[in-house]
Amino acid sequence: MVGKQTVRRGAVLLGLCLLFAVPALAQSALDVDQLLADVAVLAADSLEGRRTGTPGSEKARAYIRHAFARIGLQAVGDGYEQPFMVERGGSDAVQGVNLVGSLAGTTIADTVILVTAHYDHLGIRGGEIFNGADDNASGVAGILALAAYFSRHQPRHTLLFAALDAEEMGLRGAQAFLNDPPVDPGRIALNVNLDMISRNTQQELYVAGTYHYPFLKPMLAQVAARSAIQLRFGHDQPGGSVGEDWTGSSDHGVFHQAGIPFVYFGVEDHPDYHKATDEYANIDPAFFSQAVATILDAVLQLDAGLEAARSKARGE
Repeated sequence: MVGKQTVRRGAVLLGLCLLFAVPALAQSALDVDQLLADVAVLAADSLEGRRTGTPGSEKARAYIRHAFARIGLQAVGDGYEQPFMVERGGSDAVQGVNLVGSLAGTTIADTVILVTAHYDHLGIRGGEIFNGADDNASGVAGILALAAYFSRHQPRHTLLFAALDAEEMGLRGAQAFLNDPPVDPGRIALNVNLDMISRNTQQELYVAGTYHYPFLKPMLAQVAARSAIQLRFGHDQPGGSVGEDWTGSSDHGVFHQAGIPFVYFGVEDHPDYHKATDEYANIDPAFFSQAVATILDAVLQLDAGLEAARSKARGE
């Protein structure tokens, strides 16, 4: 029998070798045309703003289901779907639906990295369609791009990709995911959440979560050092001014409350946030593609080094 210390040293050495390999892997080209096409479809007027429980939401869901199948994700629920009810006061309720697919890991298949983005938005208000191109068609297109990459380059951990519904109604899809989990939540080592990643005039993308989970920061600092855009840390410390702490601002907040570590990628609010002007024409294709490439690099880094980082944080 091999001693425990020998096993740990071997695991650390393997992790270091994989960490050095990450930058080369991340240079593999994303399908930028597909990335932009996904945003254009999800933010089209025909989807009427993707409000939960509407025909536009169903159209978005059909598109995402088809993309999951095309990429080769394995269905975790009934044809990828996890339906749930969303109460809207009194007896009024609508049905929300999460979409969940997986890619099996190689050496750490029992441990899951959950990659999420919400696909719902605000729908039609005052006769105007709120298409939500950045919020959050961009995040959904991002997770589809990541899934496509990892379908060609099998990860070490099992990756679970979830397009969540009803975020705009109070993070209801994330809560439904945990209320009826498609996998044992104890297997989920990390949530990577994408919400608003396609435009920023300062060329800045924020990654929040390392204040709460500092063992993640060294890996992400390596990603920041080589990113083509500015990957900044912050927006996760309590006690700041209103709106500065994003810990509970999107679906990752629900997983954080359940004790699941998270990293959240997003941009600061822009003038079109939650307005009818959040249109496909206003995203920045160059920034968007670089943001997704940076997030891909981060997921590669985390997939390579997460177990060693967790062991170090536990003092093993």
